[in-house]
Amino acid sequence: MSRRGLCLVLAAPSGAGKTTLSRRLLAANPALALSISATTRAPRAGEQEGEHYFFKTNEQFAAMVTAGAFLEHATVFERSYGTPRAPVEARLRAGQDVLFDIDWQGFRQVRAALPGDVVGVFIRPPSLAALRARLLGRGDAPEDVARRMAAAQSEWAHQSEFDYIVRNDDLDQALNDLQAILRASRLATARQAGFAMEDEGGDSA
Repeated sequence: MSRRGLCLVLAAPSGAGKTTLSRRLLAANPALALSISATTRAPRAGEQEGEHYFFKTNEQFAAMVTAGAFLEHATVFERSYGTPRAPVEARLRAGQDVLFDIDWQGFRQVRAALPGDVVGVFIRPPSLAALRARLLGRGDAPEDVARRMAAAQSEWAHQSEFDYIVRNDDLDQALNDLQAILRASRLATARQAGFAMEDEGGDSA
């Protein structure tokens, strides 16, 4: 029995724990691959081409947009980010699942580009007040907290567009919920192809 891969999209306000959950989900699922984005920002110390990002000039990025080479793309704080289409589609055809760490706008674009292949999960903090406390507790500057809270309110308003909402007030429970969503999505009838009914003796019915 063969299965087409799926795109598992995690979106959340900054500070909701999405990055931590993504890392733990990837560690627990070796068959799950992280989608690598392209970006116009400069590499940070230790970042490797093709492992953390595909680093592009503004001109290269614009040419990829014109050519339709992205599943989704956006400009955030004067830097452009996008998901290259070709490697994701190749993995889906090979039956490999791909994890996306993008925002609600990116989720919309990926879902439109790959209808039927996308499962969206919104990672929700207990409340916006709790989120503000997390951001302040990790030492973010007040102006950064204000900017991130404004963005969080926008993200929060779109959570109903997602297939699932996972409340992250307990990291272990949130991870268990994501594992359950991934398992169920892999078993969905629409994801299966080429299977045959067999009786107990192994003969096709």
